Amino acid sequence: MRETVHKAVDVGDAVRAVDVSVDAMIEDLRTLVEIESPSRDLDALTASAAAVAALIESRLGGRAVLVESEAGPHVHWSAGGDPKVLILGHHDTVFPLGTLARRPFMAEEGHATGPGVFDMLGGLVQAVHGLATLDDRSGVEILVTADEEVGSRSSRALIEERALACGAVLVCEGAAEGGALKTGRKGCGTFQVSITGRASHAGLEPAAGVNALIEAAHQVLDIAALGRPEIGTTVTPTVASAGTLDNVVPAEATVIVDVRVESADEKERVESAFAALTPHLDEAEITVQGAVSRPPMPESASAELFAVAERLLPGLEGRAVGGGSDGNFTAALGVPTLDGLGAVGGGAHADHEYLVIGAMAERAHLVAGLVNAIRKT
Repeated sequence: MRETVHKAVDVGDAVRAVDVSVDAMIEDLRTLVEIESPSRDLDALTASAAAVAALIESRLGGRAVLVESEAGPHVHWSAGGDPKVLILGHHDTVFPLGTLARRPFMAEEGHATGPGVFDMLGGLVQAVHGLATLDDRSGVEILVTADEEVGSRSSRALIEERALACGAVLVCEGAAEGGALKTGRKGCGTFQVSITGRASHAGLEPAAGVNALIEAAHQVLDIAALGRPEIGTTVTPTVASAGTLDNVVPAEATVIVDVRVESADEKERVESAFAALTPHLDEAEITVQGAVSRPPMPESASAELFAVAERLLPGLEGRAVGGGSDGNFTAALGVPTLDGLGAVGGGAHADHEYLVIGAMAERAHLVAGLVNAIRKT
């Protein structure tokens, strides 16, 4: 990773003289990581939500409410007063139960490692500790959801409601390369193309069947051709399945496709193109499900807040990235949104995931400084 220079952050008048404790942040991060919180595992997410709520209450006071959903509990905390800024994050991770046994939490040689340290438990811990430096926390809300990694279907309405109520959103997802903030994001979505053919014996009468695998091959080429990487649109078939036995013409096949776009026009074009897919083989049938469910986050949505961040931390960089977050939803509403305020590190969703310990205090103070500045406007 490119070397990152960490500087003092001017957080304004409403902070205590004492600094955040990196040791305390590491211990709180250890607590969250060692619970494990894979998406869709309701028991694990229930335990994780309880731990997140306990962390918030112990560091900030007040009461963190668990908002039950079919995807697991979301955690909502409010300091009270006129809502001004929403701190947004998630406590679900992509790693299955048991990952911790293979890759335990460790903090050594300047890095913290373990499942979820970068995406995005480290960002949650930093934000809470940053807010704890503020004597006055009025107008601040925290929302930590349970299903960001699987599409935010159960949390989207709540995210949008609180974003509109607060009027500004700080997303504590991990930083971009080199510690840059994420000032823009592509819209993203998943499509499933299901093909129905007709089975037959592959040796005795292959022509009597309608080969869903061959149709899927045609569709994969058609789908891949929808991409326009020169304008930021990527259309990537990622998972395919077909067939049952080696001597049976496949009657069914499925293709899963990842889509990323930078504009609303491209979102509409790609969605229309998927809806218009037609079979190449006689009697084959195609069904398409999915959409670009996270709208693009234009850089204009972050411009005002990023300018504030630059004043607080001169030399800070901003970068548009391909991955999506819940900030896509809030930006699409016209709510000023700044992303990538979480951990400095890398390896999201990978075994080499890590967090840079030396950047934790700086990022905690950056969140506090942004909150302070937003409430003064």
